Amino acid sequence: MDNMKDNFSQYIAVDLGAESGRVMLGSVSDNNIELAEIHRFSNGPVQQNDSLRWDFEKLFSEIKTGIAAATKTAKGKISGIAVDSWGVDFGLIGDDGSLLENPYHYRDARTNGIMEKVFDTFPKREVYENTGIQFMQLNTIFQLFAAKSQNPDILKKTKKLIFMADLVSYFLCGNSFAEYTLASTSQLMNMKTGKWSKEIFENLSLPIEIMPQVVIPGSKVGLLKPEICKEFNCDPIDVFAVGSHDTASAVAAVPASGNNWAYLSSGTWSLIGIETKQAIINDDSFAGAFTNEGGVENTIRFLKNIMGLWLLQECRRDWEKQGCKLDYTQITNMAKAAKPFAAKIDCNNPDFLAPGQMPERINQHLKNSGQQPITDKGQMTRAILESLAAKYRDEMQTLEKITGKKIDTLHIVGGGSKNDLLNQFAADATGKTVITGPVEATAIGNILMQAVAKGQIKNIADARQIVRQSFECRNFTPAPSKP
Repeated sequence: MDNMKDNFSQYIAVDLGAESGRVMLGSVSDNNIELAEIHRFSNGPVQQNDSLRWDFEKLFSEIKTGIAAATKTAKGKISGIAVDSWGVDFGLIGDDGSLLENPYHYRDARTNGIMEKVFDTFPKREVYENTGIQFMQLNTIFQLFAAKSQNPDILKKTKKLIFMADLVSYFLCGNSFAEYTLASTSQLMNMKTGKWSKEIFENLSLPIEIMPQVVIPGSKVGLLKPEICKEFNCDPIDVFAVGSHDTASAVAAVPASGNNWAYLSSGTWSLIGIETKQAIINDDSFAGAFTNEGGVENTIRFLKNIMGLWLLQECRRDWEKQGCKLDYTQITNMAKAAKPFAAKIDCNNPDFLAPGQMPERINQHLKNSGQQPITDKGQMTRAILESLAAKYRDEMQTLEKITGKKIDTLHIVGGGSKNDLLNQFAADATGKTVITGPVEATAIGNILMQAVAKGQIKNIADARQIVRQSFECRNFTPAPSKP
């Protein structure tokens, strides 16, 4: 961080993904931000008896290792620390303040068939009218209903339900809360009011009293516990709630200007959407399965969840188990040489939600839809990437139809923005100019929102200007149409 002027502040971002986590140290000046990756660690589900869980003790230990290293690396005062993570999953806290059990992983099978049971109690259209959230069996509403149905004793012991990023913050500072953007993914919140939906809790007989107070992005939620400061040999550090949902932080760092743009947060999941001032909840958004999630600075992220690079990640894991270890560069090069449009995959098919044996499940999907199975790894990869790009096109068209907004530019951020082949496919399929980067948008958004909370940066518009000045982006234009 040698390029920084004397007037800068340092912040720690704990950025948790479903495959890996990282602790980043960010230095922010009036017109620049620089990032240093301090600690990266693997993450993923663990099998616990018959369920998929998150190993929270191991996760928190890795986070503390990263924070300790960051405080040593920083040459000066740390101005803040904040955590972001994926949505929907949560931990349950008992009367003594401890975690009652390891949090369930959102791909756990306990929610199989639960959606239908919920709708038998509270009709699907009414649930959407209350929450404005896309229906996915992994949503908190279905996880909580499953817990009530299958293990009611655990809820009787629960004092507070805390979502994953906020759970880490709870153990860092001792205060429980629900950050708005993360809470909004639960399908338990009324997105027109930004408060827990009493109708949902009452109709489904769920315990609203275990839900923590909702706080807005940019709130100071506490100080690093004295015992942790002693462990790290550091001064007290402010703990902030930023856009605790990783996509909310990523969108905050989109280097966009003007109004005619959409974003795509590309990784394990692909989330494509726009920023709006109010939730869009109507027959068209319901039919299109679009979702209204909270954003920073009183915005709504009107978007569609797509299963994303999960399919390719799982194929790669399966190939590696079979003795064929390939990195993503090798896989992508193989895809470039493969035949175009050999197959079309419905990326959001629920058959692809669970981990394991993805190539076999894709081939079964192809057979079921009257297509030929694929044996070549490059061809499988190309089919996945082309199918994702086609899905982006379809959802972009629906997005424009629902909102009446003409979109000129698609900003792709996150780890998936490094895949130039997918980026070009996206430009070709959508007919939009695609701008990629920054890759570490989530950590950047996390850090810049802390700077906004501290008053160092005025607002997100200024923060996005800093992103444009600090990171190089790449442009992909649609290939000319063939006559």
